[in-house]
Amino acid sequence: MPKMKTHKGTAKRVKVTGTGKYIAKKSGMSHILTKKKTKRKRNLNKDNVLPKGAARMMVRLLPTGVGR
Repeated sequence: MPKMKTHKGTAKRVKVTGTGKYIAKKSGMSHILTKKKTKRKRNLNKDNVLPKGAARMMVRLLPTGVGR
């Protein structure tokens, strides 16, 4: 059986915590920021803990638990 490969695009965007949770940046902070409220932009700046459904996909994409 061949080696399991890490999905490099996911490895650059997702970080694995010590407890095994997955953290990624929230979307919506790249452009068109003038119409967004300051509070909304501040909350978009924070990292996002991925829900269980997305975490199941991450297990397949990052078999070795590689972070950024």
